[in-house]
Amino acid sequence: MKPIAELRDSRVLAEERQRLILSMVNDRGSISITEIQRKLNVSRETIRRDLVAMADSQLLRKTHGGALSLEQREPEMAVRQVTNIEAKRAIGRLAAGLVPDGASVILASGTTTQAVAEALMARRELTVFTNSVFICGKLMGRNGNRVYMLGGEIQPSNGATLGRDATEMLAHYFADFGFIGAGAISPAGWLMDYTREEGELHSRILMTARTAAVVADHGKFGRFAPIRVGNFERATHLITDVTPEPEITNALAHLPLEVLVADKDTA
Repeated sequence: MKPIAELRDSRVLAEERQRLILSMVNDRGSISITEIQRKLNVSRETIRRDLVAMADSQLLRKTHGGALSLEQREPEMAVRQVTNIEAKRAIGRLAAGLVPDGASVILASGTTTQAVAEALMARRELTVFTNSVFICGKLMGRNGNRVYMLGGEIQPSNGATLGRDATEMLAHYFADFGFIGAGAISPAGWLMDYTREEGELHSRILMTARTAAVVADHGKFGRFAPIRVGNFERATHLITDVTPEPEITNALAHLPLEVLVADKDTA
């Protein structure tokens, strides 16, 4: 049996380590075991034990490969609109380059998909389906476009319709292209969102578009959100601003997915 003083010291070390982990998780919203290991220089087994203990104490939510803050929520729209803006514009230009005049396009709500919509403003005779008030405003009444707003109550926090009405309306259509954002792409290669309604709509878009692209800046990689989005295997492209780290690349390798990296220096 270990001496009492040694046991007390080990508990103090564990408590201090767990306080640091909780601070990192709540600051980031989510974190991977690899990131914790890099910061604290302890074994993965030790971190896993800490996360189990912290989850049992309801301090965080343990996930595959990391942890999720119980305080986590998606940043406000006003914050997201000024975060990584140049990267999002570059992603938008690259995504829009896939779309010819006369195509049909589904654009989910989100700040990166808004950047796609901005880059599509020069296109002609598009047929657009969207749940975003902002995207409607950018593309309706321009260049012979036809724009369909998906149904449901508009949520003031993000200027979008979500829920059964929007998802069921989308079920009646098929499009050449579909673009969705990502709440997070986990270390295990899961596409994740912050609400069940958004996850269900994004899953439907991936099924409904012939070419289905996820547009996400590098800040979404290696993170977690509460909801796992279905049909990620139906995505044809992941369009981002920085080549994913090997951990993410390996996790995505089983998907029939082409990763396109936008150049922020190209206007």
